[in-house]
Parts: sequence; C-alpha cells; structure tokens
Amino acid sequence: MARVFVKELKDGDNVNEVFLLADRQLRANRNANLYLLATLRDRSGVISGLMWNVSEDMVQDISVGDYVRVRGKVQLYQGSLQMIVTQIDGVPETTCNPEDFQMQPQASAGPLLARLKQLLGSMRCPDLGTVAGCLLDDESLVNGLCSAPAGVKAHHAYMGGLIEHVVSMSEVADRLCVLYPTLDRDLLLMGVLLHDIGKIRELAWDPALVYTDEGQLLGHIHLGMEILNEKLVQAEQRLGRALDAERILRLKHMIISHHGTREFGSPAVPMTPEAMTLNCIDTLDSKLHEFTRTITEDMNTDSAWTPFNPRMDRRLFKGLPKHG
Repeated sequence: MARVFVKELKDGDNVNEVFLLADRQLRANRNANLYLLATLRDRSGVISGLMWNVSEDMVQDISVGDYVRVRGKVQLYQGSLQMIVTQIDGVPETTCNPEDFQMQPQASAGPLLARLKQLLGSMRCPDLGTVAGCLLDDESLVNGLCSAPAGVKAHHAYMGGLIEHVVSMSEVADRLCVLYPTLDRDLLLMGVLLHDIGKIRELAWDPALVYTDEGQLLGHIHLGMEILNEKLVQAEQRLGRALDAERILRLKHMIISHHGTREFGSPAVPMTPEAMTLNCIDTLDSKLHEFTRTITEDMNTDSAWTPFNPRMDRRLFKGLPKHG
C-alpha cells in the first residue's frame, strides 16, 4: 500500500505511518505530567506530534534521526494541523526508503555550482579571485556547500538549500552592481559566498537536520571566519605575497555583520556599503523563500490565508480559493 505523506494529511485523518523523527522533546504540563513533543518529517513536509501521559521509559528507545512508526489522529489546532499520537515505535532503517524522507531541493546542485563558478570567475581582483580559487579547490568544502541546508526550520531547510541560497543571492548581487556601480562587485560576490559558509560545520543533515556540537557552541559566523582564515593563508602561499589588508578586512566585516543587528546575532552592524547590501540581499532571499514555501505548502487549501506563523508573527495572504 502506498504511503501517506505529510502533505496529504487532513483534519480528522487516522494515521498509521512511518516518519523520520526530526526532533523529540519531553515536556511537563501544568500538573507536572510528561508529554512528548515530536517533530515528524518526510520528503513532503513536517508535522508536530503530541503524545500525552508518557514516561521517560516509554520513549527511551527512540532518538532524533530514527525512523518511527506513528499511530494517531490528525487535528486542526489554532489553524495548523498537528497529530495526537497514541503510539510511537522505532522501525529498522533497512525497512525504509531514504528517498521518502529527504526533503527535496528545488534545483539540482550541479547547475547551481557551475553558475556560482561562472560568477566568481568573472571577478577582476587577483587577491579575491585567488581566495575564491582556494575555496572552490577544496573538495570537502564544496561537497558541503552543495549538500548542506541553509537552516533547520526557516528558509532553505533541506539538503542542497545552502547553495540555492548562495547562488540566488549571487544573482541579485550581480544585478545590483549594474544599478549601483559604486559597489565593489568582487567584494560583494565574495561576501555572498562566505556569509553562511560556516553552516557546513554548524549543521548536520543526514538524516535529520540538526545543529552540531560546534555549531551550537560557536555558531556559523565564527566557524565561517575560521574557514576564511585557513583559505587566506593558502591564498598568500599561492600568490607569494601578502593579500590586500584593507580588502580582506572589509570582507571579514561583511561576514560578521551580515545578520544586520546585534540582536540577530551579528557581532557588529554593517559599516560599509557592501556589508549593508549583503545584509539586505540575505534578508530578501531568506524571507521571500520562507514566504513562498509557507504559501505553497499550506495544507489548508480552502482558506485564503495561511495559519498564524509564530516565527514571522503573521498570517500570509494566499489569495481567494478558486473553485471549478
């Protein structure tokens, strides 16, 4: 019998299906009784599962990244679908098809990588071009760039999401530099390439999208600076001389300020035109992607609005339902 995917679930459906356990948390209610909050995933989407009156012993054999058979019922709660779980058990990995659980990227990595190399190859600055070459010659790093998600819950939260994000931003940067010729195009393209490069070490993605230990302790901005510093040493060895100190300083500033404000995790706020532009492009691409996927993946097809999204602090208008 064909499996039922998350995207096909409707209010009132009885469920007996296998999902990937993307997250699990034991919490206590007001009466100090434990309940399980599970994030269940397949390639089509994610749904939250609630299992009441559990004990630690009941769920000690299931871990994040496991395949689990879930029995329960789907219900609509505050505009969103969730599952009330009555039973959850681990299942052998060998009985599952991994392709059923890998969230699909919207584009393949090969053409995206080729386009990224084309854009970076058009740079005129020898110093930045050499740094880019050191990055792209690192097979492990490029494999990570092509495989990593750009996040675990918000935008581009699937394997291959990071290179989609980087290439989309690179295209915007390329066009903006035509409209605003005072911008340093080479610096902006390098800032786009490097701003989230630390996520290849901050995140793990096989099979569940989670933060690594060093990702939680250090964060992708710090990890990105470590990666850049390694490549700067290699670039100077290739050139046989020191790199342009001011240009490298500006590039480092773009990485640490790309979140825009300190409250969003940037150690510094943007203080150069290229740093400000990078922050704007990053915000545009991530927010537009999140808006688009929230609208297109909404299961409430009869409503003109998505459910309230706490992350975005709003509902999104999808348009009036079209009947017939």
